[in-house]
Amino acid sequence: MNYWLIVSLLIFAVSGLFSSQKQLQMFQQNSYFPSRYIKWIKTTLSLKTVYSAMFFIVTSALAVVKATNFLPFIAIFELVLRIFNYRSNTKKSIKKLVYTARIKRLIATCSVFLILLVVFSSLNFSMIFSGFFTIIVLLFVHFSEFLVLVCNIINKPIENAINNYYINDAKKILSKHKNLTTIGITGSYGKTSVKFILNRILNEKFNTTVTPESFNTPMGIVRTVRERMKPQTEIFVAEMGAKNVGDIKELCELCNPSLGIITAVGPQHLETFGNVENVAKTKFELADNVLKHSKGRVYVNFDSTPACEYAKTISDKSKIVSFGTSSDFMCYAENISYTPSGTSFIVKYNNWDFPITCKLLGKHSVTNLLGAIAIALDLGLSEKQIRFAVASLKATEHRLELKPFLNGSVLIDDAYNSNPEGCLEAVRVLGSFNGMKRILVTPGLVELGDKEYDYNYALGEEATKHCDFIILVGVKRAIPIRDGISKTSFDSSRVLIVESFKNAMEHLRNMTDKNTVVLFENDLPDNYAG
Repeated sequence: MNYWLIVSLLIFAVSGLFSSQKQLQMFQQNSYFPSRYIKWIKTTLSLKTVYSAMFFIVTSALAVVKATNFLPFIAIFELVLRIFNYRSNTKKSIKKLVYTARIKRLIATCSVFLILLVVFSSLNFSMIFSGFFTIIVLLFVHFSEFLVLVCNIINKPIENAINNYYINDAKKILSKHKNLTTIGITGSYGKTSVKFILNRILNEKFNTTVTPESFNTPMGIVRTVRERMKPQTEIFVAEMGAKNVGDIKELCELCNPSLGIITAVGPQHLETFGNVENVAKTKFELADNVLKHSKGRVYVNFDSTPACEYAKTISDKSKIVSFGTSSDFMCYAENISYTPSGTSFIVKYNNWDFPITCKLLGKHSVTNLLGAIAIALDLGLSEKQIRFAVASLKATEHRLELKPFLNGSVLIDDAYNSNPEGCLEAVRVLGSFNGMKRILVTPGLVELGDKEYDYNYALGEEATKHCDFIILVGVKRAIPIRDGISKTSFDSSRVLIVESFKNAMEHLRNMTDKNTVVLFENDLPDNYAG
């Protein structure tokens, strides 16, 4: 038995576990979908991949020729390097790895799997047998993305069994609430904002339970039901997300909403949907479910052209409530006025006609409010209750949220999950701060398929109309935005391209003062940074 080799492989295994943390982080950010994770892997091939290949070849060669006296030193060197990289990645990550129960199970499986491989490599059945498993250990250590994928396959039956148990338990809990009204909210964008707006308004009259943050997947809704549903809950508000056709149908089968809001339909997640038509089809799976209920109603954002056009194909128009900023719609806004401190407008819906003031910014905020107000009025809330609730609203975290910033400046934080229309609207909001130095910081838009270049190009053009300085994050990602800027007469010396968000912050420390407003637009998670 070659003890030097065994000790070396154990040290390598530990270093592989440290390396796998980055891979687990990316796997989690890609919603545990192997196909999306593999796509991310393909986009990150770099010099580090070459170094990993070199280390793998060298260590495998030393193991094969039994020059194992050197292996412990290489293993210790790699372990120290991996620990350093792990700590560095943890500090600079925008969206850190969350050690959920699933991640903990994956880490446990990775650990046991590597130890078993080391054990097999130490068995003296034959040189070929032990040599094969030695090389496999080194392969998984130096390419930990393969380790994560294999262990995910191993865990899949367990994860399916756990998920099915939780889903059935959530269905049982919902079935016990006989008089529960469930409201489903979906759309390409705006659904989280509408959810929080609606929840705040409905709390004036009802006991509500709402999916927190961006819990919009089957397991997110299941977790909400199992952990937050109370016996006194009268209304359950469920945000519903989708990246593939059929996703909303699956969520409806889980919680069976009798009311629904479709916030907007647009070019989001086109890499999986393929086209906007499939996006619309999927979002309106909510309408298909709601219309099965005798008193079901679907509130549709008619400011969104794709949503408006698809709604016209529904046979039972009596159950469709249109809302938006045009007087052609059932619920609409008049006399819209924007200021840096908020928005005011008149709500008109059926026999209701009353003023609204709020601290939210942007035209899309008005549209979001209209959808929530319409459903609240139909559920029996008064004008007074709605006006009070809306006036007390604060911007949803990272969605056109006003904050104090560096050197007494103002920050408009619109960092979360941006989209083409919302991105342009945010830039226009920045432009409304007349008389102040206006700085845009953005890495651009993602997950838009073959339209990604066009939308980022348009963002660059629009930004030149409303900004004094533009900071683009990510050298490669900046190309289409920079091209859009170059088409205009915007002063190129006022455009900065930096490698990371940290670099952008260093520039902002020297650029900001009390007369500066900064917009953070779409602060991308780590799987797109760079």
